[in-house]
Amino acid sequence: MRISAPLIVLAALTLAACGGGSGSSPIVPPSGGSGNGGSSTQSQSESAIATANAFGSPVKDFSNYEHTTSATSGASSMSIGRSTQSVPLGTCNNGIEFFAPDKNGDPNSTERQYFYDGACTQLARDIVRIYTQSSPSSETVNRATKLYAPNNATPIADRSDSDTISNATFDKYGDPIAANGFDRVDSGYLNISGSRTINSDGELVMLAASNGVNAFCRDSAGFNATGIAKLNETFGWQGGALSGGTRTANADGSVTYSSTSAGSTFKGAIGSLSISTGVQNTACPISTPMFGLTGGSQIGAYSIPITVTYLHGALQSLTIANATLANGTTLNVTTNSSAGPTSNQFITGTVAQNGTQLATFGVDSFGNGTLTVTSSGAQFVITDWHVVK
Repeated sequence: MRISAPLIVLAALTLAACGGGSGSSPIVPPSGGSGNGGSSTQSQSESAIATANAFGSPVKDFSNYEHTTSATSGASSMSIGRSTQSVPLGTCNNGIEFFAPDKNGDPNSTERQYFYDGACTQLARDIVRIYTQSSPSSETVNRATKLYAPNNATPIADRSDSDTISNATFDKYGDPIAANGFDRVDSGYLNISGSRTINSDGELVMLAASNGVNAFCRDSAGFNATGIAKLNETFGWQGGALSGGTRTANADGSVTYSSTSAGSTFKGAIGSLSISTGVQNTACPISTPMFGLTGGSQIGAYSIPITVTYLHGALQSLTIANATLANGTTLNVTTNSSAGPTSNQFITGTVAQNGTQLATFGVDSFGNGTLTVTSSGAQFVITDWHVVK
């Protein structure tokens, strides 16, 4: 894969509340000050958290797709899947190292290491993938991802995923080739401080490309298993782009996903939510999503138009314009290229309700940062594109 040093330095200014990093603010408990009243502040926090999770789910999934999908035939290229140029295994290539087999020497495995710097000295993410081919067109994959804070040799979070890929063709390292299309089901969780925090399942139908454009559809569901202690509640979501999504290969080597993610957000007592599983889809549009959410109560529906671009797997830009959510809530998200992908102000957003600013948030290119409720100053930690505490 061709790698661009400034853009693949996928940094996460990880918040101290998640075990490392600097420059973050402590979580401020919601208060009833400023004339809002406690119940009003609780409601505003709920709306803001639900909004952040609703847009975070597809962005996290798109990032995972780009980290584990081949864009080439793979016959002679480094199977990060973004290159037509042969790259030696185990060599730093502008912020990425790739190993096949993984550094542990496991059969049928790969390992991708993403660094904060182009010289590959500060590890940001370590993704180990072990795959088993069940037929020429299908395989199962177990992925283990470790997330690191800058200058911290101890992971501050880890993610475990089990994937089933079918109706696919694979490159020499077992990655599905995007141009030929494939179907994928993923089940995973994000673990923080020894606790399974975010549970999420999803499916993707990627149709074969035409003139460099893949149509796709997807659905997902997930929830915070540990909940938000300050609110004594947990939050979840279900939905996706059931039709009309596109993945476009651009002339500069980047890839752009465009879709409208529609679904519903939920809240409930901690421990009350769970994911229901139905039948896998292999064609678009999706009439009956494979995954849904049970338990709790529905906050409301959402419709979020998303455009996100990746170069060599690195998130370059994210735009959401006038997304609509429950109770008159709207969402707008922009990319601040001057801040750079290592900044927790690289991606910023505003949540408004009936024309009044409700909350703001800022995250880096990994989706790590802070959500702040405007009226109370209450702050919540975002890790891997979801509100975790």
